[in-house]
Amino acid sequence: MMKSTITDSSAVVGKSSKKTRKRAKAKPWLYVGPHLLFFCIFGLIPLAYGIYISFTQWDMVGDATFVGLQNYKEILFNTQSTFHSQFFTGLKNTLIYVVISVPVLIVVPLLIAMALNAKPKAAGVFQSIFYIPGLFSISAVALIWSLVFNKRLGPINNLFGSNANWIVEQPYAWLVILIVSVWWGVGGNMVIYRAALNGISKDLYEAADIDGATSVQKFFKITLPSIKFQLLYTFVMTTIASFNIYGQPVMLTNGGPTQSTTVLMMYIRNLAFGSGVSVAGMASAMAVLLGIVMVIISAFQFVILNKDSSK
Repeated sequence: MMKSTITDSSAVVGKSSKKTRKRAKAKPWLYVGPHLLFFCIFGLIPLAYGIYISFTQWDMVGDATFVGLQNYKEILFNTQSTFHSQFFTGLKNTLIYVVISVPVLIVVPLLIAMALNAKPKAAGVFQSIFYIPGLFSISAVALIWSLVFNKRLGPINNLFGSNANWIVEQPYAWLVILIVSVWWGVGGNMVIYRAALNGISKDLYEAADIDGATSVQKFFKITLPSIKFQLLYTFVMTTIASFNIYGQPVMLTNGGPTQSTTVLMMYIRNLAFGSGVSVAGMASAMAVLLGIVMVIISAFQFVILNKDSSK
């Protein structure tokens, strides 16, 4: 009788332990599951469908006709095609913005973060001031700054007695886009850098002071190596975001002057959703090619920066 009781109790314990293990295995999926679901619905499925559409001719009304690599051949190799010139013009303008904006959006937030850490009393207030612009929509930001740089009514020209037509002349148009982009996007990277800088042990700086290290030496020998992973993350993510620029040139310069600020995302949007017959297949092919360029450059950045940081 005693043996059967022990056997029954051990069986109950075994069943409860199995249930506990099953619950422990299922618990992470309760947290990850909703994110994976939304990622599949709004990420993977549209991505796969967009890649498929890039191999078709489709006007977003009738049925899509599969044409294989014809769209890609016309974009990359047919120099007489309008799509060829649009793609390479847009890609060139996008690369100009990336080359100009990414270093600024890395260096300026880092300098601001270091300045705020040097004055911790007012750091919270100024961090909020720098971060708040990123909460506004780009349309509102662009509208405000277009008034600031207005040739006749803008405070910039009136304050400095200038007659520069900032919106429709180069290099002013790119300068306006850069200023707006930095003002709007500096807050996110700044917060990341502040958190990273706060995690650096003060003992390292004290030891450097004892050894007689200068501020420049401490910056390059202690600060930068200590935040290398945050720098790598922000560098790659800022590059990806800069490749996807759309709102600033649309709202500020409308792609001018003479299409010098018409980035590739503007051509893609106009082909798919602009006036006239939609060329969704060609637009999707351009988007896929842009994605490939972004992946190659981001991978190159990751390899180079990670290699340098591991030395």
